[in-house]
Amino acid sequence: METATHISLTPAAERSDEAALVDRARGGDAAAFADLYRSNYRRVYALTLRLTADPGRAEELTQDAFINAWRRLGDFRGDAQFSTWLHRIAVNTAISHQRRHGPWLAWLRDNPASLPDVSDPRPADGLALDLESAIARLPERARQVFVLVDVEGYTHEEAGQMLKMAIGTSKAHLFRARALLREILA
Repeated sequence: METATHISLTPAAERSDEAALVDRARGGDAAAFADLYRSNYRRVYALTLRLTADPGRAEELTQDAFINAWRRLGDFRGDAQFSTWLHRIAVNTAISHQRRHGPWLAWLRDNPASLPDVSDPRPADGLALDLESAIARLPERARQVFVLVDVEGYTHEEAGQMLKMAIGTSKAHLFRARALLREILA
């Protein structure tokens, strides 16, 4: 009786496979780009969800990020992994969207009759509020800085550049986000 063997790729082999897919996709191979999409979708969606706190908008922004990546694939130099480059595109896509639609989102927040009632911080089913939902409840800028710096590992300088804010402002938003999270999770 034959037994199946599992072959595990080393990180170097995974990078070379990714590089081969990128090369094929650059040449117009849609199937190769589809493979890149499948291997990176969950991470990009999780990032956009954390940045926006809106599943529908996160799905939209995830698709936009992949469309932007497809269009700009020729610009990818290969200095970093494709997933790192795509991650940056996703962050920029989400931030750009929020800048363009910020006034509309602010109007929704200022007109609570158009929003669902979320005044009770406890979940209806009595379960403890988890970190993801706590992050979603943060004010937009505090949430963006928290996600970029504490979750994704960007420096305050990088987060400040992406969000077009001073480093000190980024630090202040992170301080506020952490304080609010402690309150929400207490």
